Amino acid sequence: MYELIQASGCSYYIESPAKIGLVKNGDDEVCLIDSGSDKDASRKVRQILDANSWKLKAIYNTHSNADHIGGNSYLQKQTGCRVFAPGIECCFTRYPVLEPSFLYGGFPAKDLRHKFLMASESDAEYLKPDVLPSGFEMIPLPGHFFNMVGFRTSDDVVYLADSLSSRETLEKYTVSFIYDVQAYLYTLERVRNMSAKLFVPSHAAATEDISPLAEYNISKVNEIADVIYDICSEPAASDDVIRKVFKHYGMVINMQQYVLVGSTVRSYLSWLKDTGRLEAIAEDGMILWGKI
Repeated sequence: MYELIQASGCSYYIESPAKIGLVKNGDDEVCLIDSGSDKDASRKVRQILDANSWKLKAIYNTHSNADHIGGNSYLQKQTGCRVFAPGIECCFTRYPVLEPSFLYGGFPAKDLRHKFLMASESDAEYLKPDVLPSGFEMIPLPGHFFNMVGFRTSDDVVYLADSLSSRETLEKYTVSFIYDVQAYLYTLERVRNMSAKLFVPSHAAATEDISPLAEYNISKVNEIADVIYDICSEPAASDDVIRKVFKHYGMVINMQQYVLVGSTVRSYLSWLKDTGRLEAIAEDGMILWGKI
């Protein structure tokens, strides 16, 4: 873990729970793509930088989930590097309490205000193409989160952030977090048709051919949508749908899983409604979801 692996030329990644990209911009200057989950992860990154006499100039965050921005604060304080994040993700990076608040839908209890859902604040700037190193291409990858992006380097290495999950992850947890189902499917289709020298997803093995994994992710999204649609054969409130999804897949509920899976199920319900498969029924002080 935290091994530096050369992808191609000046493009590297650090093997970690959420892979960290590292790209050399010259003899001794580098930038990072994401920064890991917390101070401990960023200390290991700092050790790699020091061992190679590299100066960290910037961190380009793909999105604002805590496991991707958790090292920002420490590395920024230690190196003076700039931090960039795209669109709404920049606001979440500057004010990380927004993530658990968004997931819960209100002020988050202490059980949700921890490093896995709420990183330390960092002084992030808006990520725009003109702040990227020469040869970098920013790739919009919406769906998993608000304005998530990936990057293609001049070495033709593509960093895919959380645009897909590994087979092992999906087989173990089944329901991966999705903010916008329609956008996520669009992103998966785009990724499925991409070519590159090497793809580096944050939560799956690096590969030269991403198409099979993208297709598997698409199939899982459609499977979960069908399960939720069938659950709504009898009109059900959101929490009842969430409960039945947990039961269907044999998942164990706790506060963190409740907000992550719950938020995702609500996103599926919105998508199924917007695509004309479900309707929202106001009844007895509740909103019930039922088939049309």
